[in-house]
Amino acid sequence: MAITITMGIQKGGCGKSTTTGILSYLLNQDGYRVLAIDMDSQGNLTELLSQKPSNEFVEKSVLEALQQNNVKEYIVPISEKLDLLPANNFLATFARWLYTKKTYKGEVAHYSGNPSLILDDVLDQIRDEYDFIVIDTPPALSEQTMSSLCASEYVVVLFESSNWCYSAIHNFMDSVISANEFGRRDTKVIGILRTLNDVRRNDAKAFNEMVEEDYPNDVFKTIITRKAAVGRLSLYGFEDNRELKEALKPYRSFYKELMERVNSK
Repeated sequence: MAITITMGIQKGGCGKSTTTGILSYLLNQDGYRVLAIDMDSQGNLTELLSQKPSNEFVEKSVLEALQQNNVKEYIVPISEKLDLLPANNFLATFARWLYTKKTYKGEVAHYSGNPSLILDDVLDQIRDEYDFIVIDTPPALSEQTMSSLCASEYVVVLFESSNWCYSAIHNFMDSVISANEFGRRDTKVIGILRTLNDVRRNDAKAFNEMVEEDYPNDVFKTIITRKAAVGRLSLYGFEDNRELKEALKPYRSFYKELMERVNSK
């Protein structure tokens, strides 16, 4: 059965999509069968992995997979052993549909289960076909985020060294606790990853130290610094990218730490 890991924090600009995409790629390069799921209506993970505009996946996305309770029909192959369940801006209608059970076309959808467990239920159809399922979430404590948390065994909390992100951690941790209580996956935080660190800022260092003091058993030792090659990954992708080695370099130590924690559980 697949190990499911969600990337999350309710603040935007913390590197969730980039980290999800890189983790999916590194797992795939290690020979694991991976399904990457985009639960953010911005579709950034979709565009990063597919190198296509997210609007090309209208009516062929995770939203329809949830509405029709049929995930296999909407999975997009990216490379050998790496698949994607894409998203587009219509995923923004997810909450409305969840409580009315009607699609954006007005059609009544098939699913009628527990709203918080909808993604978990759908993924049961394909969990035995993958080693890892990695989920990207929106920058909000939304139904999409809660569904993702309830479908996951592990959560990586993304922290960008700023006051607003620091103040967001506590509420996000509460959401993980709620997913643990109401879900079926014994959901827990496997680590806090400090990302997009600007070494030129003294306050960034201070915030990194504050998080380490507050959550000494959770923070990864790895701190991801801002690099141009990582920023351009969304432009060039993972294929035929001359900067790929440089872009992946800071994430390899995080990947090693993460896998050590997963394997020790």
